[in-house]
Amino acid sequence: MDDDMSDIGGEDAFEGEDVGLDLLEEELRRATAILDPVPAELRQIAVDAFALHDLDAKIAELTFDSVVDAIPVRGATDVPRMLTFHAGGVTVDVELSAHGLMGQVLPPQTAGVEVLGGPVAGSPLQTDAMGRFTYGEPPAGPFALRLRTGQGVLVTDWLTV
Repeated sequence: MDDDMSDIGGEDAFEGEDVGLDLLEEELRRATAILDPVPAELRQIAVDAFALHDLDAKIAELTFDSVVDAIPVRGATDVPRMLTFHAGGVTVDVELSAHGLMGQVLPPQTAGVEVLGGPVAGSPLQTDAMGRFTYGEPPAGPFALRLRTGQGVLVTDWLTV
Protein backbone atom coordinates (compact mmCIF):
# COMPACT_ATOMS: atom_id res chain seq x y z
CA MET A 1 0.00 0.00 0.00
CA ASP A 2 1.24 3.47 -0.85
CA ASP A 3 2.33 5.73 2.11
CA ASP A 4 0.24 8.65 0.79
CA MET A 5 -2.91 6.52 1.00
CA SER A 6 -2.37 5.28 4.58
CA ASP A 7 -4.10 8.29 6.24
CA ILE A 8 -7.28 8.20 4.12
CA GLY A 9 -9.24 6.20 6.70
CA GLY A 10 -7.28 7.40 9.74
CA GLU A 11 -8.27 9.86 12.46
CA ASP A 12 -6.29 12.70 10.89
CA ALA A 13 -8.57 12.66 7.84
CA PHE A 14 -11.61 13.59 10.00
CA GLU A 15 -9.95 16.05 12.39
CA GLY A 16 -10.74 19.15 10.34
CA GLU A 17 -14.20 17.84 9.46
CA ASP A 18 -15.55 18.51 12.99
CA VAL A 19 -14.58 22.18 12.71
CA GLY A 20 -16.19 22.38 9.27
CA LEU A 21 -19.42 20.82 10.56
CA ASP A 22 -19.52 23.22 13.51
CA LEU A 23 -19.14 26.20 11.17
CA LEU A 24 -21.83 24.83 8.85
CA GLU A 25 -24.20 24.29 11.78
CA GLU A 26 -23.64 27.86 13.00
CA GLU A 27 -24.28 29.26 9.51
CA LEU A 28 -27.52 27.26 9.25
CA ARG A 29 -28.64 28.56 12.68
CA ARG A 30 -28.01 32.16 11.58
CA ALA A 31 -29.85 31.67 8.29
CA THR A 32 -32.81 30.09 10.08
CA ALA A 33 -32.96 32.93 12.62
CA ILE A 34 -33.13 35.45 9.77
CA LEU A 35 -35.34 33.60 7.27
CA ASP A 36 -37.64 31.72 9.67
CA PRO A 37 -37.45 33.25 13.17
CA VAL A 38 -39.29 31.70 16.11
CA PRO A 39 -42.45 33.77 16.78
CA ALA A 40 -42.41 35.62 20.12
CA GLU A 41 -45.66 33.91 21.17
CA LEU A 42 -44.19 30.46 20.57
CA ARG A 43 -41.03 31.36 22.47
CA GLN A 44 -43.17 32.51 25.44
CA ILE A 45 -45.20 29.28 25.35
CA ALA A 46 -41.96 27.29 25.43
CA VAL A 47 -40.67 29.30 28.40
CA ASP A 48 -44.00 28.85 30.23
CA ALA A 49 -43.98 25.12 29.52
CA PHE A 50 -40.45 24.77 30.85
CA ALA A 51 -41.60 26.22 34.17
CA LEU A 52 -43.95 23.27 34.48
CA HIS A 53 -41.27 20.61 34.30
CA ASP A 54 -41.92 20.14 38.01
CA LEU A 55 -45.34 18.59 37.46
CA ASP A 56 -46.13 18.57 41.15
CA ALA A 57 -45.30 22.28 41.50
CA LYS A 58 -47.99 24.68 42.65
CA ILE A 59 -48.34 27.78 40.49
CA ALA A 60 -48.08 30.98 42.53
CA GLU A 61 -50.38 33.54 40.96
CA LEU A 62 -49.39 37.19 40.69
CA THR A 63 -51.83 39.12 42.91
CA PHE A 64 -50.07 42.50 43.09
CA ASP A 65 -47.77 44.31 40.67
CA SER A 66 -46.85 47.90 41.52
CA VAL A 67 -46.55 48.73 37.81
CA VAL A 68 -50.26 47.94 37.37
CA ASP A 69 -51.85 48.22 40.82
CA ALA A 70 -50.01 51.04 42.59
CA ILE A 71 -50.71 54.76 42.35
CA PRO A 72 -47.67 56.50 40.82
CA VAL A 73 -45.91 59.14 42.90
CA ARG A 74 -45.04 62.32 41.02
CA GLY A 75 -41.31 62.98 40.87
CA ALA A 76 -40.31 59.52 42.11
CA THR A 77 -37.48 57.97 40.11
CA ASP A 78 -35.89 54.53 40.25
CA VAL A 79 -38.82 53.19 42.26
CA PRO A 80 -38.49 49.43 42.79
CA ARG A 81 -41.18 47.19 41.35
CA MET A 82 -43.14 45.40 44.06
CA LEU A 83 -44.68 41.99 43.33
CA THR A 84 -46.79 39.61 45.42
CA PHE A 85 -47.51 35.98 44.55
CA HIS A 86 -49.92 33.58 46.32
CA ALA A 87 -50.27 29.80 46.22
CA GLY A 88 -52.24 27.96 48.87
CA GLY A 89 -51.11 29.30 52.22
CA VAL A 90 -47.78 30.67 50.94
CA THR A 91 -47.12 34.28 49.92
CA VAL A 92 -43.96 35.48 48.17
CA ASP A 93 -43.24 39.23 48.24
CA VAL A 94 -40.57 40.44 45.79
CA GLU A 95 -38.92 43.83 45.31
CA LEU A 96 -37.29 44.20 41.88
CA SER A 97 -34.79 47.02 41.31
CA ALA A 98 -31.83 47.85 39.10
CA HIS A 99 -29.60 46.27 41.77
CA GLY A 100 -31.33 42.87 41.77
CA LEU A 101 -34.22 41.43 43.67
CA MET A 102 -35.09 40.87 47.30
CA GLY A 103 -37.91 38.75 48.56
CA GLN A 104 -39.58 37.11 51.49
CA VAL A 105 -41.57 33.91 51.84
CA LEU A 106 -44.54 34.17 54.21
CA PRO A 107 -45.17 32.55 56.59
CA PRO A 108 -41.42 32.75 57.29
CA GLN A 109 -39.67 29.49 56.42
CA THR A 110 -36.49 28.19 54.91
CA ALA A 111 -36.70 27.43 51.22
CA GLY A 112 -34.45 26.91 48.23
CA VAL A 113 -35.03 29.61 45.61
CA GLU A 114 -34.04 29.68 41.94
CA VAL A 115 -34.44 32.64 39.61
CA LEU A 116 -35.53 31.18 36.28
CA GLY A 117 -34.67 32.99 33.08
CA GLY A 118 -35.61 30.64 30.27
CA PRO A 119 -34.21 27.15 30.25
CA VAL A 120 -31.27 28.01 32.50
CA ALA A 121 -31.80 28.44 36.26
CA GLY A 122 -29.86 31.05 38.14
CA SER A 123 -27.65 30.35 41.10
CA PRO A 124 -29.48 28.51 43.86
CA LEU A 125 -30.39 30.74 46.78
CA GLN A 126 -31.45 29.88 50.32
CA THR A 127 -33.86 31.86 52.47
CA ASP A 128 -32.88 32.79 56.00
CA ALA A 129 -34.93 31.89 59.08
CA MET A 130 -37.25 34.87 58.38
CA GLY A 131 -37.90 33.64 54.82
CA ARG A 132 -35.84 36.42 53.19
CA PHE A 133 -33.64 36.05 50.12
CA THR A 134 -31.64 38.32 47.81
CA TYR A 135 -30.39 37.96 44.25
CA GLY A 136 -27.68 40.46 43.26
CA GLU A 137 -28.49 40.71 39.55
CA PRO A 138 -31.67 42.11 38.01
CA PRO A 139 -33.26 39.58 35.61
CA ALA A 140 -32.36 40.39 31.99
CA GLY A 141 -35.63 39.19 30.47
CA PRO A 142 -38.68 37.15 31.36
CA PHE A 143 -38.22 35.50 34.74
CA ALA A 144 -39.97 33.38 37.34
CA LEU A 145 -39.07 32.04 40.76
CA ARG A 146 -39.02 28.38 41.78
CA LEU A 147 -39.20 27.74 45.53
CA ARG A 148 -38.64 24.41 47.20
CA THR A 149 -40.22 24.42 50.64
CA GLY A 150 -41.07 21.72 53.15
CA GLN A 151 -44.57 21.62 51.61
CA GLY A 152 -43.35 21.09 48.03
CA VAL A 153 -42.37 23.06 44.93
CA LEU A 154 -43.90 26.43 44.06
CA VAL A 155 -43.34 28.29 40.76
CA THR A 156 -44.38 31.91 40.24
CA ASP A 157 -46.00 33.34 37.15
CA TRP A 158 -43.53 34.49 34.49
CA LEU A 159 -42.94 38.24 34.30
CA THR A 160 -41.24 40.51 31.84
CA VAL A 161 -38.91 43.10 33.32
